[in-house]
Amino acid sequence: MAKVVSVNISDRKGIRKREVAQIQLQAGHGIQGDAHAGDWHRQISLLAEESIDTMRALGLAHLTPGAFAENINTEGIDLKSLPVGTLLRVGACTLRVTQIGKECHNDGCAIQKATGQCVMPTEGIFAVVVEGGIVQKGDIIEVTAL
Repeated sequence: MAKVVSVNISDRKGIRKREVAQIQLQAGHGIQGDAHAGDWHRQISLLAEESIDTMRALGLAHLTPGAFAENINTEGIDLKSLPVGTLLRVGACTLRVTQIGKECHNDGCAIQKATGQCVMPTEGIFAVVVEGGIVQKGDIIEVTAL
């Protein structure tokens, strides 16, 4: 069963996100209080804990939630295989996948510079909020439409 491992926000772009107890999602906007919220196609970022474990195996054992500037860390779902347009039920909210991957900023993020690779460009996904509400650690994630 797929679930939320952590939820993370930041009030400025370009910095790592910090883990919080819950996030409030607003339809058509994103996460209240997060710098990436707004009327665009990358309102929310998701990254699988399994992808982060790949980087930890390269010697980055210190990676914590939000290290890749992701809003939602997941477990038990192969995010990178979901096609654009997929609908996800996350807790009481509905998200629509809009993009797979994103290039790291400034010719590579700190993680890419340290290890020579980063999982966000190929394994992170982005979504917009279709139906808002609260999301928190432990919430179930379901694919509702491909």
